[in-house]
Amino acid sequence: MSFIRRELGADYVPTLCDAPNLEPFGSCRVCSVEVVRSGNGHPKTVASCHTPIEEGLQIYPDSQAIQTLRRNIIELVLTDHPLDCLTCAANGDCELQTVAAKVGIRQVRYPQGRNHLDRERDDSHPYMTSNLSKCINCYRCVRACDEVQGEMVLSMAGRGFDNRIIKSMDTSYAESECVSCGACSQACPTDAISDVFSMAAINATDTVRTVCTYCGVGCNLEVSKRDNQVLSIKAPYDAEVNHGHTCLKGRYAFRFYNHPDRLRSPMIRRNGKLEEASWEEAYDYIATRLNDIKAKHGPNAIGGISSARCTNEENYLMQKFIRAVIGTNNIDGCARVCHASTALGMQRTFGTGAATNSIEDLQHTECIMLIGANPTPGHPVTGAKLQQQVMKGKTLIVIDPRKIPLTRYAKYHLQLRPGTNVAVLNMMLYYIVSEGLEDKSFIANRTEGYEDFRRHILALNIDELEAICGVNRQLVREAAIAYAGANAAMSFHGLGVTEHFQGTYGVMLIADLAMITGNIGRPGMGVNPLRGQNNVQGMADMGVQPHLGPGYLDVNDPAVRQLYEDIYGVPVPDAPGLKVPDMLKAAREGKLKAMWIMGEDVIQTEPNTNNVRAALESLEFFVVQELFHSDTTEYADVILPASSFFEKSGTFTNGERRIQRVNRVIEPLAGTKPDGQIVVDIMNRMGYPQPDYDPAQLLEEEISQVVHFFKGVRWDRLGENGLQWPVAEDGTDTKILHTTTFKIGKGRFHFKEFEETRELLENADQFPLILTTNRELEHYNSGSMTRRTYNPRLLSEDVLLLHPQDARKRNIVDGEMVTLRSPRGSITLRAKISEVVKPGVVSTTFHFPENYVNNITSSVYDADAKCPEYKVVAVDIEKWVFSLWI
Repeated sequence: MSFIRRELGADYVPTLCDAPNLEPFGSCRVCSVEVVRSGNGHPKTVASCHTPIEEGLQIYPDSQAIQTLRRNIIELVLTDHPLDCLTCAANGDCELQTVAAKVGIRQVRYPQGRNHLDRERDDSHPYMTSNLSKCINCYRCVRACDEVQGEMVLSMAGRGFDNRIIKSMDTSYAESECVSCGACSQACPTDAISDVFSMAAINATDTVRTVCTYCGVGCNLEVSKRDNQVLSIKAPYDAEVNHGHTCLKGRYAFRFYNHPDRLRSPMIRRNGKLEEASWEEAYDYIATRLNDIKAKHGPNAIGGISSARCTNEENYLMQKFIRAVIGTNNIDGCARVCHASTALGMQRTFGTGAATNSIEDLQHTECIMLIGANPTPGHPVTGAKLQQQVMKGKTLIVIDPRKIPLTRYAKYHLQLRPGTNVAVLNMMLYYIVSEGLEDKSFIANRTEGYEDFRRHILALNIDELEAICGVNRQLVREAAIAYAGANAAMSFHGLGVTEHFQGTYGVMLIADLAMITGNIGRPGMGVNPLRGQNNVQGMADMGVQPHLGPGYLDVNDPAVRQLYEDIYGVPVPDAPGLKVPDMLKAAREGKLKAMWIMGEDVIQTEPNTNNVRAALESLEFFVVQELFHSDTTEYADVILPASSFFEKSGTFTNGERRIQRVNRVIEPLAGTKPDGQIVVDIMNRMGYPQPDYDPAQLLEEEISQVVHFFKGVRWDRLGENGLQWPVAEDGTDTKILHTTTFKIGKGRFHFKEFEETRELLENADQFPLILTTNRELEHYNSGSMTRRTYNPRLLSEDVLLLHPQDARKRNIVDGEMVTLRSPRGSITLRAKISEVVKPGVVSTTFHFPENYVNNITSSVYDADAKCPEYKVVAVDIEKWVFSLWI
């Protein structure tokens, strides 16, 4: 439905209560216009924000009567508002001030009121502030909290002159349930609700639009800057990904970029000690050492690990450096530890390992299945969109061992034992087949292998599977019927599916569910992985894999190698390289002599930390590109200081295949270089002629020629909102995959029985509890960036969640320190007794490196994709005993 004001435009009709990402409300009446309907010659005054456009409607937006009405409304508002514009923090960025000037207010004829003028300012929160003496009761903040974030923290209390905004049960921001998304601050037309950064934007000399560097949602950010300093961040309303919304990390956690801890000079280890060096010294030393190792041991003695925090172009250059300059396929990245199982599982079933649909399709679905993902903290903007749709009545199925925030709204929560996704999914498939709910037409026309698959499904022992997963069969049956019975059903999965011994097979069964019900190829359907980091998708697209080059082309294929050689101008290796776990093993065995890591802290991110340390200690030569010192840089022979995403350009590809421009906001911090330029420099230093880092040129001249689904990608074509691959040569992008056919022709059904992980088979007797890992909203992975912002004031430690029943058995009380032991070692954490987890299951995060959570995780990997099994760790807990040795 189209409304008058939004058709006429904000510049034409003023308002105080309307905002582009809020539903029409009509509380301020400043947007009033006169209308004359067909057949009725008398004008009528209406609020244009919620009055629909009609055929034959005559609109008079600026008649004398309307001008008088608007002035009168604003005068009344100003009687209850401090007239201190010159000293107000919002001076120059206040919508009330702007509207008052627009409607021609020169004086206020009414006596001053006393409604909000004595309200105290609330500065209790690290980011959010309020000064409700400036409030005009427009309700925009309340509606933003309700309609955009869905938290319902803000509301109105009192009546008449006592009407006022409150937080939660009339507490401060710090005491409230606020999630610090800042939607209320961006919505507020005055300084009534703000944040510690927003008013700095008044002093900005420029704004630059870029893309967030945290999770895989890919939120657009509008960054205000002055004198090469980032002042504040807002979310642009016209962004298709986030529509004027973002989370506290994207909006507020940016102060890491110029933190004193930033690396500002290359460092070389001399006599066992890291010392500052020039870039020329570092490059010469690296080139000499790598050439010596290559000459002595061959190119396969060298490996590279790339990063999803870097741009597509930088990842492309990194794999090109390893393949074309070093001469090996030993290139891998952090996608290995999160979504390698997704890529492999979906490639086997659909032919491509990417999301089939767009997040926008939530508006068109009837049923949402969320499995092994917690988007509320992990993908906050997508999580908010999911929540909004479910609150409007759509069916939500949650399959997760934890009571995640969205389970409050779920119709079905299948709270399974960690590691039993395959068992639960097989049960769902059993009930769909046995109840005759298959989409027989889709199966016949679009798939193959169904009859054999069906036979295996119907032969399943449901009694056994129910006992394995711990979920009541009737609940599973009802969820299966709800999914299969919906006209359109979408699934979303995360690391709770992929980071398992059977991760690849879990993904394949999710794909089977979509195919057996025909939920592929149309709006509101599909299989949609929630990518953990900002550019996991793009990193894989660019060929950061040991067996697949750019565009997912098989390095074993002579025709593929010829294509690469034609572009690179040099021979490329034919044998598949080593995955990250294999590289670390080869290093421990003395076979891998040198490693180059770009933007990854493997000590913190890889499982079984002691094994990782042993691998790095065994290397003859080790190079790390990073923003900050980390546990991994302690082992480096050379450290190269990289620039943050604010300091470079390129593209990120988000979880819905959307390629978006990352625009440089400020110049690189003194002494640092963009990762792409560092790689280019070393390529040239080692004799390969590579032009300076220019993402637009690289996209057009190389990437679009090598990566077939980037064929039509050009820097200028990407515009503000990017393009979703595959992109045709004429620039046409693709919102939905597999609309008429799969990339492999017909979708392939795959059956897999449940198989218990070796971690529990070997260790459950001595370690009877299961640890599963998760993340929290306030931090990002190991927290190298977020810990250097104000976020630790909101969350300052990792805690261990355990069920009251398990706590009572061990005489553990809430808040005390406990020792968490596994077959690999032990760590100490604070206990938090909670029913978020089931009896027998404990859970913790990994945001604070000092805890070394990966000291206790196992070396069990997905059998096919080599994705580590972080989600099932055999552990036990005991009271922590402090010993003082004298």
